[in-house]
Amino acid sequence: MEIFWFIPTHGDGRYLGTSKGARPVNYSYCKQIAQAVDELGYSGVLIPTGKSCEDSWIVASTLLSVTEKLKFLVAVRPGLMAPSFAARMAATLDRFSNGRLLINVVAGGDPVELAGDGQFLDHDARYDQTDEFLTIWKQLFEGGEVDFHGEHLSVEGGQLLYPSVQEPHPPLYFGGSSKSALDVVAEHIDVYLTWGEPPAQVAEKINKIKKLAKEKGRTVRFGLRVHVIVRETEEEAWQAADELIQFVDEESIEAAQKIFARMDSESQKLMTKLNNGDRSNLEVSPNLWAGVGLVRGGAGTALVGNPDQVAARMKEYADIGIETFVLSGYPHLEEAYRTAELLFPKLPLNRETKSTERAFVSPFGELIANQHAPK
Repeated sequence: MEIFWFIPTHGDGRYLGTSKGARPVNYSYCKQIAQAVDELGYSGVLIPTGKSCEDSWIVASTLLSVTEKLKFLVAVRPGLMAPSFAARMAATLDRFSNGRLLINVVAGGDPVELAGDGQFLDHDARYDQTDEFLTIWKQLFEGGEVDFHGEHLSVEGGQLLYPSVQEPHPPLYFGGSSKSALDVVAEHIDVYLTWGEPPAQVAEKINKIKKLAKEKGRTVRFGLRVHVIVRETEEEAWQAADELIQFVDEESIEAAQKIFARMDSESQKLMTKLNNGDRSNLEVSPNLWAGVGLVRGGAGTALVGNPDQVAARMKEYADIGIETFVLSGYPHLEEAYRTAELLFPKLPLNRETKSTERAFVSPFGELIANQHAPK
C-alpha cells in the first residue's frame, strides 16, 4: 500500500458546516501539513482544484521546495488548459522537483462552475475533449513534432523541448464513473481513483475497467479517495464522527444537496445517493460513514473505527485491487499525525525509512527518565 494525504486549500477546521473551529488555510498552514506528512512517511499529497480552491500548480510549486520525498498530485484541466501549455508546465515541475509530480486529470462535474471558466461542453463532449487532450499531451512527451486535428482540439507543429524526469511522462491519475469517463481511463490513465464507495461497488468498477483496459492492451492501477476517522477505540471514533457534523443543520444539507443535484458527474451522483441528504442512517457499509457528503462535494465518505477496524477495511479494498489510499481528516494537520500514529503500524506500507532515523525510538514518544527507550 501507499498512503497519500490531502492539502485542504479549500478550507479546514474541526467541524463541517460552520465557522466555529475553522482556521485560515494560508501558505504557512499548508507548509505545516506538507512537511508533517513528508516527515511521517506519507507517499504523496492530493491538491484539490476548482474555484473554491487555491490554484493547485502554485501551491505545489511552493511546497515542493520545502519537502524532500513527498509527491504532489496536481490537476490538469482539459478545456481550461491547452495540452501543449500543460505539458510544458508538467515537464518543468517534474524536472525541478526531481520526479515528484503526479498528474490528476479533471474533466469537471459542475456545469455552472465550468461555465464561469469558459467551458460550455456537455458531459460526454468534455470526455471526448479529454481524450483528445491526453492524446496530444502524451505525443508531446514522446518527442518530435505533433500535428493533431480533432473535433475539439487542434495542434500544428507542437513540441516539448525539455522532457520530464519520469518516463515517458508523469503518471496520470483520473476519477469518473460514467461510460465516457471509463473509456478515457482504459485508453490513457495509469491510476484510476474512485471515491469511497462500499467495497462491492468498487470491485464492480475495478473489474469493468480491467476488462476495458485489457481490450486496449493496457493495465491500470487503482486508488481510493476517502476520509478517515481513526481513534484508539471504536466508541471514540464514532463520537468523533458525530462531533464533526454536530453543527450541520438541515438548511445547510438542503443547500448542499441542491448544488450536488445540478452536477452532471456520475461519481458525485453515486456519492450523493449513499446518504440522500438523510443523516439518520449514515453507516452505508461496515465502518464506512457517509456523513461528510451531507455538505461536502467530492469525497463524501470516511472510514471510521479503531486502528484494527480501519486497517481491516483498507485491506479489504486492497484485496480487490486498491493500491493507493488518498486519505484526509479534519483538521488535516492533527489528523495526519493521528492517522500515522494509529494506522501505519497496522498496514503493509510501501514506505522508505531515512538512514538517520533511530528505529528503536518512536517519533511519538520520549525516553523514560531520560534513559530508557519506550516499548
